[in-house]
Amino acid sequence: QVQLVESGGGLVQAGDSLRLSCAASGRTFSTYAMAWFRQAPGKERDFVAAIDWSDGSTYYADSVKGRFTISRDNAKNTVYLQMNSLAPEDTAVYYCAIRSPGRASSRIYDYRYWGQGTQVTVSS
Repeated sequence: QVQLVESGGGLVQAGDSLRLSCAASGRTFSTYAMAWFRQAPGKERDFVAAIDWSDGSTYYADSVKGRFTISRDNAKNTVYLQMNSLAPEDTAVYYCAIRSPGRASSRIYDYRYWGQGTQVTVSS
């Protein structure tokens, strides 16, 4: 069993920054990737960013490229999402997920394990 626990969400103003964390525990994997997705009210869950755990390669949705940074701490089995220059359209519940085996992907169905989500609200 795998547990993913997100933290770091909150209410901020446009232009502010937040850093989300997602700690993984339980079963270990030999090859895997972790990603962040987000879901705004009434919308589908969308890809935000992903990272290959083996070599640290990163991938981003066009909407966040240049503003968000995904990173990992191997020792802590934790993935982070640094979000800068936040805008109201970034308001959503943010979920982290693990894909194993396999490399980073933007496809939601490639990810088997999911966290419970953390709310990010950006006011204008």
